[in-house]
Amino acid sequence: MIRQRTFHMILLSLFVLVLAACGKITTEPTNGASPKQDTTLEEKGTQTVKHLKGTSVVPQKIERMVVLSAAYIDHMLTIGEKPAGVNVEVRYGGDYLPYLADQLQGVPTVGSADNPNLEAIVQIDPDVIVIESRTAENAYDQLEKIAPTIVLGDDWMNYKDDTTYWTQDLLTIAGMYNKVELAKEKIADVQEQADQLKAKIEQLDQKKLAYLRVREKNLQIYAAKGHPTNILLYHDLGFVPTAVTPAEQREDLSMEKISDIDADFVVLEVDPNAQDYLGKMKESSLWKNVPAVGANRVYQTDSFWLFKGWGAIGRSEIINEIKDMIQ
Repeated sequence: MIRQRTFHMILLSLFVLVLAACGKITTEPTNGASPKQDTTLEEKGTQTVKHLKGTSVVPQKIERMVVLSAAYIDHMLTIGEKPAGVNVEVRYGGDYLPYLADQLQGVPTVGSADNPNLEAIVQIDPDVIVIESRTAENAYDQLEKIAPTIVLGDDWMNYKDDTTYWTQDLLTIAGMYNKVELAKEKIADVQEQADQLKAKIEQLDQKKLAYLRVREKNLQIYAAKGHPTNILLYHDLGFVPTAVTPAEQREDLSMEKISDIDADFVVLEVDPNAQDYLGKMKESSLWKNVPAVGANRVYQTDSFWLFKGWGAIGRSEIINEIKDMIQ
């Protein structure tokens, strides 16, 4: 009887040890993300990610991540991870963004962020889907049925004067791959690039810059802050806003207002359907009287700068383009 009781106690002890060995070990978040978007690693092959829609449990080792944002594509490539599926931009022909295209060859496209192709996403069988808050408004419930869906990218207007908010989603995605330190290194590299160029811009006698967008039927001017590309130009690089540059949000500029653009440099972003308006504007004597036009310091680009400003790869490319612009 005593031997039997001893045997049972030994079995019970072994059972408790097995349970303890199988228990979860939770670590504190190490990805530097905001409280809304931190990542907790667990021993049993999963991690719990906090995001704008709550929490999601995803594999600790992610093999197939589908992303529905140009920024998230940039973030993944920054840390050496290739997406399993990406969104397209309809206004650019429904294909990869040109500045990332070389690194995305062979990656399936899954519709736009506003209208994701659910069948294409199902075919990929993703471990996790990462989307912006605007996509979540219409598609979250459908996507969540396919795979755990992480919602990042809160409205940029909520970040106010935070000049580093573009890094938050990068750090969150990096945390999901246990690559936060690598992400921080990439962010530091871009900042060093910006600091070096800023030192050169500070030496210029004339450094007023206007960031303009030519639309199909009108001209717009971007603000001094708000969007991460604006922050890069006016904060990180030290260009000076013009007299007509708004503080917070872009504004329309009538033809008559063009004469008020006292810019030494102009970045001219042109929509694909805006060639007629661009031609009329360039013919105008008001445009020809803009200081940057007379000095041949107009740098014509496209809407890719709006996408590039959100990611480390894109910001680095903008910095290199500006180096050429100010020479």
